[in-house]
Amino acid sequence: MVIINYFFMCLIFGTTFLAIKIGVDAGVPPFLSAGLRFFIAGLLLFSFLVWREKTTIWLLFRKEMFFTGVGLTFGTFATLYWAEQYVTSGIAAVLSATGPMMIIVIQTFILKQKGNRKSFIGCVVGVIGVTLLILPSFSIEISPFWMVGCFAIILGEVFYASGTIYSKHVIQKFETTSPIALNAAQMMHGGILLIILSFFTENIQLDYLLSPASIGSLLYLTIFGSMIGHSIYYWLVSRTNPVFPSTWLYVSPLIAVMLGVIFYHEYISWLTGIGTLTIIAGTVLVNFETLRKLLWRKGTVLQDVKH
Repeated sequence: MVIINYFFMCLIFGTTFLAIKIGVDAGVPPFLSAGLRFFIAGLLLFSFLVWREKTTIWLLFRKEMFFTGVGLTFGTFATLYWAEQYVTSGIAAVLSATGPMMIIVIQTFILKQKGNRKSFIGCVVGVIGVTLLILPSFSIEISPFWMVGCFAIILGEVFYASGTIYSKHVIQKFETTSPIALNAAQMMHGGILLIILSFFTENIQLDYLLSPASIGSLLYLTIFGSMIGHSIYYWLVSRTNPVFPSTWLYVSPLIAVMLGVIFYHEYISWLTGIGTLTIIAGTVLVNFETLRKLLWRKGTVLQDVKH
């Protein structure tokens, strides 16, 4: 089930960079777009779970939900949405692929946890692979805003890594609470913060919000990107470790390129092939211990069934 959910999550997240770009290019203010996406998704999920008596309204008032929302939603997506005004979705995907490496760096050098050499090497290999994958389609006009946008995405990945590590602690603390409820609560907090930021920094025009591209982008990102994709991500963190689910950031550019080839007949170069193989190798290295444990557990179950 873990592997199936992982690939389904990668498939969903592999399309979100382009969906964000479509919404931003349609003129929707980036902070408002991100805020509406996460607040609506969190509100719908949380309301459903309260109605089913799977959680209580008091969960929203826990400080852990606020801090998780700051890391996983507010910090990560405020920077990403803003940056995609100035960088392409492909470059955004490449820079976002530093997320798993940020997690390992924080765990090793700040939290003083014992490092895993295979995971660190796998992160480096994965970033190289993503770069090779996207390199043939790069069309970069370097400008001050482009540079700031790139640094903003990297800063967002620091928030993302911190939020992911912290969310593992939160899940363990609220072990009797559904991970989906925890995710919904943190999305609401992050979404509200993004909307507040938008009110103070952006010029909101209703015409842009009601365009077909804006509505389509918001609906897709809310339902698939947030309600489904991020719930699976939170579930995977609860079932495995902070690094394993984060490696979708290596797989997503691969999916984006494949979609471009299938639906838009985009060109594939030899660098694309090398990048694909490199990404696969890096992902396996990062997840080596997790995959070994999952396969060993599966093999043990099969042996028990036979006997």
